[in-house]
This record gives sequence, structure tokens and C-alpha cells, in this order.
Amino acid sequence: MSTNLAANLTREETAARSAAVSLASIRVDLDVSSAPDLEQSGFLTTSTLRFDATTDKTWIDFIGESVDRVTVNGAEQPILWDGARIEVTGLAAQNEVVIEAVGAYSRSGEGMHRFTDPVDGRTYLYTQYEPSDSRRVMACFEQPDMKAAYTFVVTAPTGWHVLSNQRPLTQVGGGATQTVEFAATLPISSYITSVAAGPYHRVASEWARGDERVELGAFCRASLAEHLDAVEIFEITRQGLDFFSEAFDYPYPWGKYDQIFVPEYNLGAMENPGLVTFTESYVFRGAATDAQREGRANTILHEMAHMWFGDLVTMTWWADLWLKESFADYMGAHASVAATRFTDAWASFANRRKAWAYEQDQLPTTHPIVADIPDLEAAKLNFDGITYAKGASVLKQLVAFVGEDAFFAGARAYFRDHEFGNTTLDDLIVALEAASGRDVRAWSTAWLETTGMSTLTLDDERATLVQTDPRPHRLRVGLYALEDGSLVRSCGIDVDIVDERTPVELPDADLALINDGDLTYAKVRLDARSLKAVERALSTIDDALTRGLVWSALWNATRDGKLSAVRYLEIVRRHAPAERNVGILAGTLANAAFTINHFVADADREDARAMWLATVWEGLEGAEVGSGAQLAWARQVGSAAAYANGRAGEIRGILAGERPAPEGLSLDADLRWIWVRALATAGDLSADEIDEEKGRDDTMSGRTEHRAALAARPDAEVRREAWDQACNDLSLTNDHLSATIEGFRAGGRRDLTASFDADYFARIRGAWENRSIEIARRLVGGLFPQTESLDLVDGWLEQNLDAPASLRRIVIERRDQLARDLYVRSVQ
Repeated sequence: MSTNLAANLTREETAARSAAVSLASIRVDLDVSSAPDLEQSGFLTTSTLRFDATTDKTWIDFIGESVDRVTVNGAEQPILWDGARIEVTGLAAQNEVVIEAVGAYSRSGEGMHRFTDPVDGRTYLYTQYEPSDSRRVMACFEQPDMKAAYTFVVTAPTGWHVLSNQRPLTQVGGGATQTVEFAATLPISSYITSVAAGPYHRVASEWARGDERVELGAFCRASLAEHLDAVEIFEITRQGLDFFSEAFDYPYPWGKYDQIFVPEYNLGAMENPGLVTFTESYVFRGAATDAQREGRANTILHEMAHMWFGDLVTMTWWADLWLKESFADYMGAHASVAATRFTDAWASFANRRKAWAYEQDQLPTTHPIVADIPDLEAAKLNFDGITYAKGASVLKQLVAFVGEDAFFAGARAYFRDHEFGNTTLDDLIVALEAASGRDVRAWSTAWLETTGMSTLTLDDERATLVQTDPRPHRLRVGLYALEDGSLVRSCGIDVDIVDERTPVELPDADLALINDGDLTYAKVRLDARSLKAVERALSTIDDALTRGLVWSALWNATRDGKLSAVRYLEIVRRHAPAERNVGILAGTLANAAFTINHFVADADREDARAMWLATVWEGLEGAEVGSGAQLAWARQVGSAAAYANGRAGEIRGILAGERPAPEGLSLDADLRWIWVRALATAGDLSADEIDEEKGRDDTMSGRTEHRAALAARPDAEVRREAWDQACNDLSLTNDHLSATIEGFRAGGRRDLTASFDADYFARIRGAWENRSIEIARRLVGGLFPQTESLDLVDGWLEQNLDAPASLRRIVIERRDQLARDLYVRSVQ
């Protein structure tokens, strides 16, 4: 068996293992004192596993540099390790297995990631495991239904903060190193254990509620300390703990609550109990819009919801990943509205998160929310828009169906009945049916166990509501009248539909908005009269959620080729400058830019790009001074200027300080890099000038942006070098790989990239077999060529029927996106 096959555990074999092995505890001794020495590629790791068994042999998971010693009940055994699985034999009813090994420091964000800060040369470590990378740090049973009490003992350089899920019990120092032993955890799965170590900057606080006291910590790299907004982070944290503790009627169970912001992170965040990790993107180095702060608050609350949904009660296998992610995604928005100042969170959800779900659900690889996950590779790719955003959308509908009080009553019973255990869909249904008295099983069959979505339309007379792919919906049709040029809501009509066609009686209105209030999950089409009304007055609608739903309907119609790209862009040009919700504005501007580069007919694209640059420049000049909208327009100027050079002189002058920036605009490092990359892509900056910009911002972010800008220059040799680096340079970190890929693809310059199309298809199987799944995923998805036909990709799919299913899934999804581009362009 190859290492890759051994690493890809299946549902059947892990179920058999957990049936034969009952895990009690794991002690993990890690020695990361070598971490600052970059010549040292690995660290010592010793795992002591205690478990009962009804079999005389099993395997223990580990991926690393070496396995050096294995003892079973005190007797040393021959090392039987295939690179991913360690076979142990001679098991008794009760066992203690000790495995001494060497793990590998990671630069891909998987396992024990090591980062050296270019600002001060300091080294930082953190772990990231979900779904199956804890075996890169310790020998363990890598499956969620084998929970254990974990004790971590970490030896690290003296002076470092050393963190884990629990508080330290002892800390022994002597000379250059310290050893910290942490309290044992309550029973948890391996993928949510966590360790971090380094000279992190720490801010401390506390949350108190009645007799409860929880220590709060916020951590980031020392060089980012001045940017860490601990005050707002702690405010959201306290509001969330207040809300969830009361709503779930179950005290926060994990002791302390540390939140650490880490570099080169592959995710937005991860719910490790007691030590939640976040991407450093949430430490704002410069100006941040209120939408960005809302997004950070939503993520904080999403991860906090996991302390109950996911950590306290965990799915048995990854097929029920939705049991934690859908709930956390729903709770992030719900708690934002209920407990924080971000009361427009559902508008952002409707406009951005649901858009992700709709796009994912229309791919040929769509799957039910309760998905069929045969193995770990499939699990890795199912952290997608269906599991998160579609699941959250239908949960919002479920809350309306059973009632909010019954929903939370069911959740409280679920936590009490299954605390520290593992569950499946049926366990939750039982709890919700008992609390509500409703037939939740029928709802589950219709929504959790099916694929795709309905499209809802009104016929021309507005006498019939028509749905494709019929499902039961409880929704509202909002009626809006044009009064003095503004669209004003007159009333709403509640409708329950099941069939393909449902008669409705609607009062006369200029705009009839199906799914007003965003109560269900479906694509909505505007009828002809409604479309004319929103063309005239979309920005006059008072409610942000309503505007977001209209923008969403327009975008979906454009993606589907039902609304011409030119007409959509005209609506954006007319109404985006008046959009008051900066999250909706930023999303709309991004959709418009995508429309130009993917959906506008080939013959019209150059003119459209020039028009768009003029539009966003006008938007920047007309935006409120110092507002989030001004920043959103400024960022979009950078995106547009990568494709059209009509403002290159002004942008260069502002960057050089020779022209004044728009009043109130913070030209911080992040915005400067957006503009620098645009000029580099258009051929308006030399390598030396890009190097000068790096001199102004020689940080992690600066170096990553510098790499992307250099690779983006419109020169054939530059793009060839970027291609070779992406495909062959094994030293690239996860972020540097993505930056190189972005540079290679910058500007949509097919004249510079088309020659690599065949090479892409020749390489991807080898990349999937020989690189980690995170790196392979970035390569296969990021370098997919935007060809002028489907011939190459169809040929590869036909010739590679035996390729790994997860690899084929990525290629099939990219093929579908390309086919959509080609189709929509053809109907313009």
C-alpha cells in the first residue's frame, strides 16, 4: 500500500476500529525547542495511548519523518509503519502503547506549522488539524468518534508563550528551555486538540456571569501587537459567551478561552476548545470597513458556537459535518443580530454566504447537506458552501418551522443527552421533534437529504408562483410601490408552497419580491415589471436585507444567462454608488468585476473594462470622506486597473506622493499593495519599483504581495518562471504558492498563459499523488486554465476515469465554471 492510500482512511475501516478499540487517554510529549533553528526539520513527539481492545491488533495513525520506537504493554515491537499507519499487535483487553517518533515542521498550514517573522526573525508555531492532520504531530486514532482525555507536555524555548486547550499545571524552566505540562482535557476528538508556542503578544481579560469566571486571552505575533484590536475582540467574546450560555443553558465547559491569530493560516478560524485559532487577516493592519469588522465578529461567534455544536457534541463521522458547521454558520449570524451591534448580519448572510451556497449547489458535484463521505479526502473537500451556508440557510428555515423557543429547547436537550459524545442526524431529529411536536423527519428528508435548489418565479400575470425542483417552502412575497421615485414596502403576503405551481392573490405592486425577509433557500427571479422597478429605484429601498435580496436575484440571473451582462452592469453603475451597506456594496462591486471578465462577450470586453475603471474611479471620488464605502471603491479601483490602464498615471502619482490621495482615504500598506499589483499586472511597474514597495513593507504580508506582484508582470518569461515555481518549488509556503499562482493568472492574459494548458493536465495527477492535499488542492484549482473550449478538460476527464475521486471533483467543478462562462458569453 502506498503512503497516499494508507493516509486516506475510509469510513468503513474507521468504524471497524472504533468498534474494537475503546480509547481512554492520550499523553503527548512534544519537544519543539529546536524550532528557531531552521536547519532542524523535525521535532520529537512521544505519544502514550491507553485503550481497551477486543482485537489483538490495530493501527495507530502517524505521518512524520520517522517512527523510532513502539512499545505495547511494556514490550518493544518491530516498527511496522507505511508512512501513515503504525501497526500494533499483541493487544490485551487493556493496553498502553508508547510511540516515539519525529514529526515534521510544516510550511503548508497542516500539522505543526512553523513561521519565521521577517520583521524581527522570531519563530512561531501553531497546529491545525481538521479533518485529519493531528497525526502529523502525534500518534493517535484519527477519527472523530474516538474521543479521549488529552494531556500535552511541551518543551519549548524559554520566554515563549506555550499554549494548549487547557491551562498549564506545571512549568519547569532551566537554561534555554522550559517544559509546560497542561491539565488533561475533557473527552475531545483528536482534530480539535491544539498547541501553539512562540513569543506571541498577549492581552488578557475575563468574562464573568453569575458564579462563572472564564479567563480570556488574545494573542498575535509581536510585530502585529499595535494592530491587535483586543478591546473589540473581547467585547464580542463576552457578548457571545453571555448569549450562548443563556441560550443553550449549558455553562461554557472548557475552562479558559484563548483566541490566537496566526500567520499563513489555511482557514478563517478553527474551534479548538480553549484555544481558538484565527487567520491574521482579522488583525487589521490598516483601515477596515464595518463589514470587515462584522465578518470578524461573525467568525468569533461561529467558532464560539462550536464549543457546544462540534466540541461538546461531535459528529460520529464526517458525513454529519453539517451537525457542527451548518449550526455554527447559522449561529454566527443569529448571535450577531441578537447580541452585538452588527444587527444587519442577516443582510450580509443573504448577499454573501448564500451566494456561495447557490454557486456550490449548482455544480455537478453538488451533494446533500447530510453528505456521503466515504473517506478523509472527500471530507477535506466538503468544507464547502453547501455544508456551511446552505446548511445555515435551511436551519434558518427550520427555526421558522419549529419556532425559535422549540429550536433552542431541542438544542439544550441534545447537549444534555449527548455531552462529550458523538451523534448522527437522527439524534438531533429526536431532540427537535420532542421539543416542537413537529415532523422534523419529513423536513430533513426534503431539505437535508436532497441536492439542488428550487428557482421561484411569478408568471406574467402574477397569479401563479412557479417553482422548479419542487420542495416545501414557507415564504413571503413583499410588495413595493414606486412613490415619488422611491420603492416603498406596502405589504407582505405569506405563502406556503409545495407543488410546482401555486395560485397566489397579490395586490398590485411595482415590485413583487419573492422570499421577502429571506425565509427560505431558493433562487428568486424578478418578473419583467419588478425588474424595471429595481432598474429605476433599487437604491431607494430602505431595508438593507431587501436590497441584498434584490442584488442577489440580479446576480443569479446574470450568472445563469437570464439577464444580460450589459443590463446588469448598468444597474450596478446606477445604484451601487448609493448603496449604504458596505458589505453589500463590496460584494456587488466584486460581482460586477467578475461579470466583465467572465460573462461579457469577447468583442465587448475591452470597452467594458475601460468603462468599469471609469465607474469605480467616479465611485471613489464621490464616496463619503473616510467611509467604508470609500475604501471599498478604492480597493475596486485596484482590481479594475489590473485590466485597464486608463488611470495608471493618477495611481502612480498617488503611490509616489506626487498627487494627493482622495481626502479621508487611508493609503495603508494593504491598499498600496492592491494598487501596486494592479500596476504590475498592467505593465506599469518595473521589478525595481516593486522591490521598493517591499522595502516599505518588509513583513509577512508585504513579502507575499511582493511575490504576487513580481509574478503578475505581463512578460512571457516572468509568467514561465511563475509557472515553474508553482509546479516545482517544494519550498514555497502555502501562502507563497497561492501568491505565485495569482500572479501567473493576473489580468486574464491568455496570450501569456495558454501555452501551459496541456502541461497543466499532464501534471495534476502527479501533484495530487505527491503533494499534501492542501498544496495539491491549491495547485489543481488555482492553475486550471481558462481555455476557449472544453476540449482539453473533457479529454482529461475521459482519460482519467480512475483518478482519485477528490481530484476529479475539483476538475469537474472547474470545468462547470468554465462551461458557464462560455455559455453566458455566447448568449450576450
